[in-house]
Amino acid sequence: MRKTYEGGVPLAEVVRSDFVEGFHRGSVAVLDAGGTVVTSAGDITSPVFPRSASKPMQAIGMLRAGLRLADPADLALVCASHHGEDFHLARVRALLRSAGLDESALRCPPDMPIGAEAAAAVLRAGGGPARIQMNCSGKHTGMLLTCLAAGWPLEEYWHPDHPLQRQVTAAVEEFAGEPAGAVGVDGCGAPVLAISLTGLAGAYLRLVCGAAGSVEQTVASAMRAHPAVVAGTTAEDTRLMTGVPALLAKGGAEGVLAVALPGVGAVAMKIDDGQMRARMPVLVSALRRLGVDAPILAELAEVPLFGAGQRVGGVRAIW
Repeated sequence: MRKTYEGGVPLAEVVRSDFVEGFHRGSVAVLDAGGTVVTSAGDITSPVFPRSASKPMQAIGMLRAGLRLADPADLALVCASHHGEDFHLARVRALLRSAGLDESALRCPPDMPIGAEAAAAVLRAGGGPARIQMNCSGKHTGMLLTCLAAGWPLEEYWHPDHPLQRQVTAAVEEFAGEPAGAVGVDGCGAPVLAISLTGLAGAYLRLVCGAAGSVEQTVASAMRAHPAVVAGTTAEDTRLMTGVPALLAKGGAEGVLAVALPGVGAVAMKIDDGQMRARMPVLVSALRRLGVDAPILAELAEVPLFGAGQRVGGVRAIW
């Protein structure tokens, strides 16, 4: 029988008016610079879907299959869960045009931007859901360009048995150091592979420790050089990579987050209820256990709660 994720332990508490009104449970793996688990909580060995935290490894599969991008910011976009800001959409359109394609070639579903300000701007302009606004449109554009470079058909490029997806699967499994425990359909329609949190943290550690000129170094450097492209102008991933030099960070749906810092270690987590608000406090706790300190960590250590417009509490780590 396939081993399934067994769930986590309380990692964060929700405090309102000095009253603990709830908890966020989850699992977290913390690796040192050598890849050894130095501390953990919950189930870190069973497979979970990393969701968009898989994108850097998926990009490696694309590069190995022949994807070539002159601008590192375009590679960052392929790894992105972008917030749908104007500069994100302009870059997606430019990449599609460079290959003689348009938005109709994308097979991610029509969606609103995940960035609140960008979504509000679409509504003010009378717009609605569109494929290019979906946060994975950069990844799907990269997949289309990879197929063209490799001579593979564009039809059904998102199907698990397409040669593109076989190449991507091989890269994810290689960097995780383990075979996929399951294959699912991600929110964008592309395959998502289940790996353990230990495997996910190890993959990110391999990304930041890659030799100069390696595909993993190329991907990690592009993401760290263009964090706003990877997420959004004010996104948490952007703030982390801007505030902690050399840190690589990428979140995923359902409460997933993975980070790595060369010479220090890596962290991967899953919040069981899928709530994003618990991730940063738990991450700050994990990074401090690795000896990481930066002003941005103090800013992210507690997520504020409000009542009648006034701060009345917060979400904070208890692990």
